[in-house]
Amino acid sequence: MGILHSRRSTLFLLLGAGVAAGCEQPKFVDYSGPEVTRIEVHKSTRRMYLLHHDQVLKGYHIELGFAPVGHKTQEGDGRTPEGRYYIDWRNPNSAFYLSVGISYPNAADRAQAAARGVSPGGDIFIHGTPRAFRRKHDWTAGCIAVTDREMREIYAMVGMRTVIDIFA
Repeated sequence: MGILHSRRSTLFLLLGAGVAAGCEQPKFVDYSGPEVTRIEVHKSTRRMYLLHHDQVLKGYHIELGFAPVGHKTQEGDGRTPEGRYYIDWRNPNSAFYLSVGISYPNAADRAQAAARGVSPGGDIFIHGTPRAFRRKHDWTAGCIAVTDREMREIYAMVGMRTVIDIFA
């Protein structure tokens, strides 16, 4: 009985250590499902959808720029852009866990800003969220934020040049 008790204790100790160690999720995951052909962002409802043609594969609650109403018109306005863009960068070493870049500003955005004598801004991403900001309010400088767990999934599913439509 002593050996059996000792083995059970060791088993529970190992399982406990495994659970504790398992709390840290791997940063990169695999995805083998249908190709994500388009991303839709609906700012008014704070929802983002990954689609395979017209089929929704996944949906997410999102957080936006700190002044989300309207199209981004210049650097520092706190707005998330509206319109059609594409994914133009994948950053595995993002300050916000993982991120995928959005091709803002496009030619029309740059022309609009130039006509007004301002910078259109840039560096707009879909990215993870620091724990202190999770699900509290819109807080980014114009990016689209999801949880780190969701960002792992998005990073695995979304490829370069994927179209992203951002609606008001």
